[in-house]
Amino acid sequence: MLIVKINLTKLNIMINRLKGILTAPKQEWTVIEGENTPHVKLFMGYVLPLSFIPAIAAFIGWGLIGVSFFGYRFASIEWGVRQAIVQWVAIVVGVYLTAFIINLLSEQFGAKKDLDKAFSLVAHSYTPMFLGGIFYIYPSLSWLAMIMGIYGLYILYIGLQPMMKVPAEKNASYFVVSLICMVAISLLLGFALSRILIGSFGGLGGALGGFSF
Repeated sequence: MLIVKINLTKLNIMINRLKGILTAPKQEWTVIEGENTPHVKLFMGYVLPLSFIPAIAAFIGWGLIGVSFFGYRFASIEWGVRQAIVQWVAIVVGVYLTAFIINLLSEQFGAKKDLDKAFSLVAHSYTPMFLGGIFYIYPSLSWLAMIMGIYGLYILYIGLQPMMKVPAEKNASYFVVSLICMVAISLLLGFALSRILIGSFGGLGGALGGFSF
């Protein structure tokens, strides 16, 4: 009974955090800034459970529901598993690499160098992307996940000052340079994962193998 109560408490805390960072990010950043949570603990308690949303949705979307072209439905378990792995690895590695870049650039813009703070900044900014990953359950709606990811960039922008202590006059330039690095990382990571896990034709062949009317 005690274990259930503890788990419910943790769930309520996470739900409140999700609501706060999505609906009132400016106020929520002031709360997060005072927590000083180690990045490993934040990964295990926040990033890891939420990262399974896009992964599971991608598996269902590509492996079970599939996509339709010209009256044919394409889906296979193998394709679904590969898409799930790509989504999970991309989002988890993306969080860590982005945090590392933001922390690495911090002193160049007069910000405070602190990996735990940088990781917390990025992890919470990824919240719309975590939750938006549910749209992968229908591949034709996956673009909505990208739209939510754009909102995550806004959350990141307003979180730079409270989390990294960057001077107000350098906040915009710090964000732009970080964003350029993030885009480059995303492109390289996406390309590498696609080549390794999906392949040019192998993954497509698996998907086509599961077509039906």
